[in-house]
Amino acid sequence: MASELSRPLLRRVERALDRLRPALLADGGNVELLSVDDDGTVHVALQGACATCPAQGATLRYGLEASLREEIPEVASVVAG
Repeated sequence: MASELSRPLLRRVERALDRLRPALLADGGNVELLSVDDDGTVHVALQGACATCPAQGATLRYGLEASLREEIPEVASVVAG
């Protein structure tokens, strides 16, 4: 569950996602940040072509999660929904 403690983390994750979005947009997709839990779980919604792509699990884990964890050590995981 998110709290006031996660607000700065939420902003950092949003800025990081903004840097990743051009690659998703180039493929007809996008990502929406839904929330960040205190335990570092990032909840996102894949949109456009990403929402129905059979490789969305790989995009979440190896694209978004790996990039976010490298930039923001507090990120524990990235999940859809």
